[in-house]
Amino acid sequence: MARRVGADSYSARWRKSAHRARIALRKSGVDYFRGDGSDWIALAGLLLTVPAIACATLVSPVWCAPSALVLPIVAGGVLLRPASLLGLYAAAALALIVESVRLGPYTEGPARVTPGTVLVVAACGLFGLLIAQFRARVGVPWRRGGTMLFDLRERIRVQSALPRLPRGWHREMALRPAGGQSFSGDFVVAARTNGHRTLEVVLTDVSGKGMDAGSRALLLSGAFGGLLGSLPPHGFLPAANGYLLRQDWDEGFATSIHLVLDLDSGDYELLSAGHLPALHLQAGSGRWREVSGEGPLLGVYDGAEFHPVKGSLGPGDVLMLFTDGLVETAERDIAEGIDRLTGEADRYVTTGFHGAAWHLIEAVAKDVNDDRALLLIRRDA
Repeated sequence: MARRVGADSYSARWRKSAHRARIALRKSGVDYFRGDGSDWIALAGLLLTVPAIACATLVSPVWCAPSALVLPIVAGGVLLRPASLLGLYAAAALALIVESVRLGPYTEGPARVTPGTVLVVAACGLFGLLIAQFRARVGVPWRRGGTMLFDLRERIRVQSALPRLPRGWHREMALRPAGGQSFSGDFVVAARTNGHRTLEVVLTDVSGKGMDAGSRALLLSGAFGGLLGSLPPHGFLPAANGYLLRQDWDEGFATSIHLVLDLDSGDYELLSAGHLPALHLQAGSGRWREVSGEGPLLGVYDGAEFHPVKGSLGPGDVLMLFTDGLVETAERDIAEGIDRLTGEADRYVTTGFHGAAWHLIEAVAKDVNDDRALLLIRRDA
């Protein structure tokens, strides 16, 4: 009985110790891949691969060439910090020396450590060290760099989401960055204000395009999202202009159009900061007309004034806001691009413009190397 109790106690202690070790290892791994922990796990694993590759080379140099040592070196350049990387390089250099001594001079035949092998391994090590130093200088581990960019892209997408509208209204938006990238200089912020009876939408085009304008667009979208709804409608663009001026960017201007729509009556106001006019389809006549307020670019000079233009959306009417990448190219001017856009949009009158935003960008500006954004708001007939 005593021996059984002792065996059970030993087994329980062993299971508890194994459980604690497994939990500690898992936590270390999670911390490492989050970028919060030490890189000792990756260093230990790569240090073990170096002698394994060296042994395989000594056993069968034809199938496992001496240059195979670049594999842990490349992996170390991605995974390790510069200080740890130097330890891995020392182990790889020692392995090359052992292989060179055991395999003999490279003049005696193939599958030897040649000067070219040494140069390839050294070059890979140099590139890996440069990458590791760049990561250390930026302060973002490779494990978090992609996650951070993904989070930034998702924040822009969430901030650009349009709120749900009451019955009788349809809205949709399509955004296409330049060059198929994930970041765009065009963005939308929207909110329902005045007790949810008013829809406010701001479409902004930051100077530049793609990744060059993406960081500024992210900053501005957060700032504009905070201003929208916190100020009276006529105070938004002056506040946005002042915010942009305070950034003191070398290329800091932007165009913007601000829509204030009464969801009960269909009356709206448009305030523009150097932006292209909106297009209003009147269901009664079937014609598109340009609607545009007056105002300078954002971020050019202080004290700018923005004068609104008023209109009303009746049953079946459509209001379309867009950026210049949709209608302007090197081959055609803005007027020609607007004519083409309205011509394509006429095809969706009978379908109620459901799914039209994405298809209009495809039809009008599919291969344009510029950011393109299109916003549609329709009052159901």
